[in-house]
Amino acid sequence: MKQGYLILETGEVFEGKLIGELNGLVGEVVFNTSMTGYQEIITDPSYAGQILTFCYPLIGNYGLNDLDDESFQTAVSGVITGDMCDEYSHYQATKGFSERLEEAGVPGLVEVDTRALVKVIRKHHTVKGMISTEPSLDHLKEYGKDVSQDFWVEKVATKEVISFKNEGPHIVLIDYGYKKSILHALLNENCSVTIVPYHYSYEQIKALKPDGVLLSNGPGNPMKLQPWFSEIKVITEHFPTLGICLGHQLIALAHGAKTKKLAFGHRGGNHPVKEILTGKVQMTSQNHGYVVIEESINYNDFQVLFRNVNDKTVEGLKHVSLPIQSVQFHPEAHPGPSDTEFIFQQFLHQVTTAGGRTYAKA
Repeated sequence: MKQGYLILETGEVFEGKLIGELNGLVGEVVFNTSMTGYQEIITDPSYAGQILTFCYPLIGNYGLNDLDDESFQTAVSGVITGDMCDEYSHYQATKGFSERLEEAGVPGLVEVDTRALVKVIRKHHTVKGMISTEPSLDHLKEYGKDVSQDFWVEKVATKEVISFKNEGPHIVLIDYGYKKSILHALLNENCSVTIVPYHYSYEQIKALKPDGVLLSNGPGNPMKLQPWFSEIKVITEHFPTLGICLGHQLIALAHGAKTKKLAFGHRGGNHPVKEILTGKVQMTSQNHGYVVIEESINYNDFQVLFRNVNDKTVEGLKHVSLPIQSVQFHPEAHPGPSDTEFIFQQFLHQVTTAGGRTYAKA
């Protein structure tokens, strides 16, 4: 393997061995603490435009299969890991980790001191970087293409309407970069699902006659979607609605709240979240860099439903009178614990209780 480098805009350089294909992209360097699930993670559209560091030291030991992709593409702009194993062992595996990166045209850097890298990210907070064959900051500035602020939702979301028929309630899934497991969670509950592009208006969604609406996860700053906040507000006022991750932030913003960027995000499968009404703590799968600012929430309309145990940030909201609920974590998991899959049952209970009727306030 060739010698390679991760060049950070803050001046630090990390040495390693190159795998995959160089793409010259400059992205935000982030880290994930999950011990397993690397296939689901690198195909999660929420990582679009980011260079992902795996904290767990060994990646690739069970290979990749044809079942566990969360989207049709390898979403990340780059991968950093300590030790990469291509002599995989699993009965479903069809290819190795480096082979997947090569096919996707994504660069990887192995044999990196990831503990030191994570410390640097935690120190500097938001850090941009590029994987290169040259250990020079000038090389990053001269040849790197900065994609960290691109409107990635537009690039990863569907361009057409996709329908799945079933016997249960009809759910419209607004796609900002949805994970396959969210779709499967709805289908497993016998729902009919129609996936629509992120820019669909209330009138377009109304024409589909849904019983409920789900706003999906997705990449980037939620304020990039500000032109659609008014439509999102009307949609949530007329249909039972569930927001997940980015969808949670969009519901909050559409109803007047504000968001902010975390120092280094929540990314992993072991984040404890407390349900305020019951006092129960669930372990959750998370992948986000932004959170809703609690002080900006209108408590005449919303109550905080979940809170992060570690940093006390808002992890879920519920409208006081309308069937609107949102969660910052991933109840579908994949990868991660399934402690909060009951969120889908709660949502569908709201859907069936509303009976598919509009109920907007006069």
